[in-house]
Amino acid sequence: MINKTNYSSNSINKFGYDIVPIISSDDLKTRFEGIVDEIRQIMPVDNLIIIALLKGSFVFLADLMRLLSRHNIHMEIDFMILGSYGDNAESSGNVVIKKDIETDVKGKSILIVDDILDTGRTMKKAREIIMERGPQCVKLCALLDKPERRIEDVQADIVGFEIPDTFVVGYGLDYARRHRELPFIARLEPEPKG
Repeated sequence: MINKTNYSSNSINKFGYDIVPIISSDDLKTRFEGIVDEIRQIMPVDNLIIIALLKGSFVFLADLMRLLSRHNIHMEIDFMILGSYGDNAESSGNVVIKKDIETDVKGKSILIVDDILDTGRTMKKAREIIMERGPQCVKLCALLDKPERRIEDVQADIVGFEIPDTFVVGYGLDYARRHRELPFIARLEPEPKG
């Protein structure tokens, strides 16, 4: 059951849309146990480095690393910001590094974590950048996957949830810098344009 307290009140409606939960906090927690099992199955974890793609993945990363630690999997954490040129609503398709990692990944197991895999441009670029630096292996993990939006030929090795092509917020994802703090994933109605 999704607790909508404080998320469907008039304070939300002042923005001109409603927040409609689609993945509950409980569903997120349950799925994360499976994600930890998948990580152990597909990659060595004795020299694990998780690289989070900011900004949207920070909530997912925090919960995932705590859960991994409870399962006796210890890791290094680093952060990367990738983005497209310009301030347009649509990506130019030219993905560049805005903030690079500081960690030496040579010979290490790398898990790249992102909040959402849609066009695939960001994940593809992140993987290319890291692969050039000589890691033992590189795997991709996305909290959400929107396969309908894919432009690049890239798939995540681990996916939390596959969702339709709809605009979502919460659990680190934002709309106009709002709603990252929601403890669940929600869609906006009506959906934002542009």
